[in-house]
Amino acid sequence: MKKILIQVALLVVVVFLGYKVYDSIMEPVRYKKATTDREKIIIEKLNQIKELEIQYKKLNGKYAGSFDTLVDFYLNDQMPLVFKSGAVPDTLTEDQALEMGIITRDTTLIAIKDTLLKDVENFDINKLVLVPFTHGKVNFELERGTVKRANFDVPVFEVRCYKKDYLAGIKEQDLLQNDLLIMSEDDKFPGLKLGSLTEPSTDGNW
Repeated sequence: MKKILIQVALLVVVVFLGYKVYDSIMEPVRYKKATTDREKIIIEKLNQIKELEIQYKKLNGKYAGSFDTLVDFYLNDQMPLVFKSGAVPDTLTEDQALEMGIITRDTTLIAIKDTLLKDVENFDINKLVLVPFTHGKVNFELERGTVKRANFDVPVFEVRCYKKDYLAGIKEQDLLQNDLLIMSEDDKFPGLKLGSLTEPSTDGNW
């Protein structure tokens, strides 16, 4: 009986050690998957913000500097929409065809909310500011400004969110802290960033 108990105890130890080895191997795999899956969703949201910012600048000559401004723009503003009829002959430019009356163009105003982001399922403009996976507690940071280029002030904007926030709930916190340390040593932004306050760019850092 004692021999059987020892064998069972040894089996339990072997299984436990095997699990610990397996878990240590899978930890970086889980961390990478959580990071990739979450950042994919956040990038989609950042691209929605980018679409609104670009249209806002087209109509106002500058970017919106707050989410309140973007929300109001989406809900209450309008944008011009050009309707064209007729076909441009191969021998003419569009302007020539327009001048000759072969084609016509008509501009009308349409609500922003009826045009932009219509293909986004369950889009809620009032939640645009919220960073996904933070349980509604963390907002994106948004700033606007200008940079000098060829003696001109060029409008710029930047939207930011941080890994420490959107990965706060995962189990692999040791890997997260190590990742953040490496990013700090390499002088990399510790999260996702869209646009720039120092360059006229609307690209992301992903």
